[in-house]
Amino acid sequence: MPNSEPVRVAKYALEEYLRQRSVISVPEWVSEELTARRAGCFVSIHTRDGSLRGCIGTIYPTEENVALEIINNAISASTRDPRFSPISVGELPCLDISVDILGLPEETTVAELNPKMFGVIVTLGNRKGVLLPDLEGVETVQQQLRIALRKAGIRESEDYRIFRFAVERYY
Repeated sequence: MPNSEPVRVAKYALEEYLRQRSVISVPEWVSEELTARRAGCFVSIHTRDGSLRGCIGTIYPTEENVALEIINNAISASTRDPRFSPISVGELPCLDISVDILGLPEETTVAELNPKMFGVIVTLGNRKGVLLPDLEGVETVQQQLRIALRKAGIRESEDYRIFRFAVERYY
């Protein structure tokens, strides 16, 4: 199955950066759907066995369009995810990339969460934890919240705020 356009943009940006150490401009072949729209996005990189190798994203848009958001987040996911060493050129053939384009977050309650449909953001002061939706091994709202809270360094007993967001996931 051919890759979606957002994934083709991410792969191209990643390959060019790792081979040439240059950040690409938006390629001419990118559609208006990605150049006329602004949105946050996450780029996730996995090994063929499904192990996470890098994931970086933006909740809100930081670039002039989603194509640039994908380009920058693809490079960051491959080189700046603090959980992993930078990806090497030799790894490229063995990696799978997905791109999640985010809808705007909305404040919500635990009762309105659904880990298959919505990502979650928990905040308290300047602490923030984000978890994408429909992740392997995350079946319940409690699991989703526990992981997001741990990422934020927030205890379950603290008075935190919850936001949810929808994504368009591309492979």
